[in-house]
Amino acid sequence: MFWYVLTAVLALAAGVAIGFFIARRYMMDYLKKNPPINEQMLRMMMMQMGMKPSQKKINQMMAQMNKQQDK
Repeated sequence: MFWYVLTAVLALAAGVAIGFFIARRYMMDYLKKNPPINEQMLRMMMMQMGMKPSQKKINQMMAQMNKQQDK
């Protein structure tokens, strides 16, 4: 009976550890392929939409996006 419990606990610990590293690797790859938006990307998007981006407007939009992410 003791060996069954010990085996189950060890299998659970191994599964959690393997799952953690797989999830970590997946997120690192995802962030490499899809980086978060920075000021340069925001400026380029505004220029493509026909707007003339001022630094004040970019700062406002970055603050707004960061505020939304915190929710």
